[in-house]
Amino acid sequence: MFKKLILFTGACLALCQCNTLRTDCEAIAKREAEIAQEEPGNYYIGRRYYIPYTRFWGYVREPGKSWRTAKLVIMDESQCRQPDRGPEEPLANATYGKDHNVEYIIRGTLTTEEAYEPNTNQVLPLFRLTGYEVRNRKPGFLFYPSERYSDKMLSLQPKFMPDPAKCAGAR
Repeated sequence: MFKKLILFTGACLALCQCNTLRTDCEAIAKREAEIAQEEPGNYYIGRRYYIPYTRFWGYVREPGKSWRTAKLVIMDESQCRQPDRGPEEPLANATYGKDHNVEYIIRGTLTTEEAYEPNTNQVLPLFRLTGYEVRNRKPGFLFYPSERYSDKMLSLQPKFMPDPAKCAGAR
């Protein structure tokens, strides 16, 4: 009886994963079709990705390019303060990071310089910010619909998006 229960549970999990993959792939394909329609230009699309005590800002990508190409960046604020710059924890009036998952039109340069982010032990590209505007306050998922955000660790990365070949097989 126990063996049958394990087999049944395993089969259910496999079916659920396949269904989740299919749903994720369909949503990604729809969003990538929308992204392909973006106006080309001298700007970036940025998505704020906040984890307390980290120094990176979030992900940026070029207009018309998939989130698969996005880079996690540290903002250089020498010319313009980053969005949501305000008091940080542990101050009682902390506001920094309240714009998690907000999507921006970002102006500036993705430099060839890099900076060290000590809390995640990464060397990341430096983005020299010159301006921004809010594009969407509730843009939905970042890389795939079933992703799970954690404010304790870097849990969302482009490499976690389902492989396009797997998506073709999930249809």
